[in-house]
Amino acid sequence: MSSPRPNIESDYLTVFQEVTRLISTVHTSQEVMDLVVRRLPSLLDVDAATIRLLDAGTNSFVLGAAWGVSDEYLSRSTIDTKEVMDTLMEGRPTARKNIDVTCDHDSCAFISNEGVKSAMSLPIIFQGQITGLLRLLTKDLREFSDPEINFAMSLAEQVGIAISNCHMFQEMKNQVTFFKAQREISQLVNSTLNLDQILGAIVKKLPGIMGVMACTIRLLQPATNRLELVAASGVSEKYLKRGNISRENSIFKVLKGEPVAIYDAPNDPRVNYHDEIKEEGIKSILAVPIKNDQEIIGVLRLLTDSHRSFSASDIHFAVTVAEEGGNAIEKARLYRKITLLFNQIEEHERFLQTILDSLWMELLVVDPDKRVIMVNKQFLTTHQHTEEDILGRLYRSISPRTVEDEQQFHLEQVLTSCKPVTVVKQYQEGDQEKWYERHLTPILNSNGQVDFVVEAVNDITDQVMLEQEHSQRMKLQGVIEMAGTAAHQLNTPLFAALGTAQLLRDDLSSEEMIEEMDLVISNLKKMGELTREMIDVTGYSSSEYVGETRIVDLTPAENK
Repeated sequence: MSSPRPNIESDYLTVFQEVTRLISTVHTSQEVMDLVVRRLPSLLDVDAATIRLLDAGTNSFVLGAAWGVSDEYLSRSTIDTKEVMDTLMEGRPTARKNIDVTCDHDSCAFISNEGVKSAMSLPIIFQGQITGLLRLLTKDLREFSDPEINFAMSLAEQVGIAISNCHMFQEMKNQVTFFKAQREISQLVNSTLNLDQILGAIVKKLPGIMGVMACTIRLLQPATNRLELVAASGVSEKYLKRGNISRENSIFKVLKGEPVAIYDAPNDPRVNYHDEIKEEGIKSILAVPIKNDQEIIGVLRLLTDSHRSFSASDIHFAVTVAEEGGNAIEKARLYRKITLLFNQIEEHERFLQTILDSLWMELLVVDPDKRVIMVNKQFLTTHQHTEEDILGRLYRSISPRTVEDEQQFHLEQVLTSCKPVTVVKQYQEGDQEKWYERHLTPILNSNGQVDFVVEAVNDITDQVMLEQEHSQRMKLQGVIEMAGTAAHQLNTPLFAALGTAQLLRDDLSSEEMIEEMDLVISNLKKMGELTREMIDVTGYSSSEYVGETRIVDLTPAENK
């Protein structure tokens, strides 16, 4: 046991003043902790000092700063006995000796190897809350007196105040920095609808603003609902390919909408791949959800190369940026879908236009407002128009060969009845008469309403003329067949009359009568020849006669 030093109150005051002065000259909590653990051992005549901070995420104490002990000792899993830790969590200090002998937990070997024999453990308290632990260690047996414990407790309180003040100072400084940065990032991600540019801007800009080494973004893929790495900066390709992180406890919490701050990433059970994390040099991780207005769509992670206790403002800023980015990402995704949809529509329109242009009939497509929205090449060529002349104009001013009343009637009929209409009509074009067939067909939507009306106009003049000619041929053929039948019926009485006339001639004595009878017999024979020709008719031709009258020239079989 060390003997009490003379004028100890004066020494304590000197030490207290020096510690207070020193910690008032630094502005970050890490500098405060590093300063305290370096200066307290010589001021209080101890061999080592450590500060551990309470990690609210795991409700455990993580190393903040240390001096005078090895890394192996600091890496032990158990800090002290359960009895000591419970006492500290109640806000009361403890001081013990022979801790290498009376040790009853799983880290005794580390204590023995380090040669630590006595320890004073002090809770760091700020505004009634335990924020950390200050431990003073000696390698010889040391009986800590009540004044030493009380004095050390006062120092621990000062350390707590200093750390909190640094946090508040840093918070205020960060608020200004983050406000400016938020505006900058917001303008950056909202200045484009390119998804890759938005993701790249976030992962490259955020590390510099928040003072971290790296940033990664993983988005949930709608098809598989799995996280996929989409952007990263500040880390190696090997680290990024370490494996799937979707089953990490920290990811589960983030996907529920909770930010997760991890102080000691290489050893924290909430993350996997500890070896890869150590190899990459990552010390702390902040993971926040990426949200749009309705749901969580991904995870943003910030990685540091030194231990860092992320403040409330750090977390708030990261969450804000992630939400801002989430909305921009969703807009970019929607824009990408719309662009793809437009490309598909344009491709379909080109395909449809190619088909329409290959048709020989004229086509128009009319919307329910009776405006032309599409025509094919045949229509434009026939009427010597361009698409710019036609598209968007009212149907009544475009549709050819119709009067307005007809147009309105037939189109209105299709729009009202939702059924197709066919119109066949003759039109006068210059000195020619033309026949056209118009089909107006409705295209219906899922509600049974007309979305479009397609009008197909086909010149059927040749077809009508053929049908008319065929009809005339059929009529004449009937006449010819009737004539043949009549001639056949005439032959019997004609031959009888000819025979009678010849017999009468033989009985005549007057030369004048004989001449008359010869004339009758000659005419009867001519009539016989004519009936035979009528029976043998197989064709005909027509020729002009007088005025508009035409006569038929019958063609016998032998002259065919």
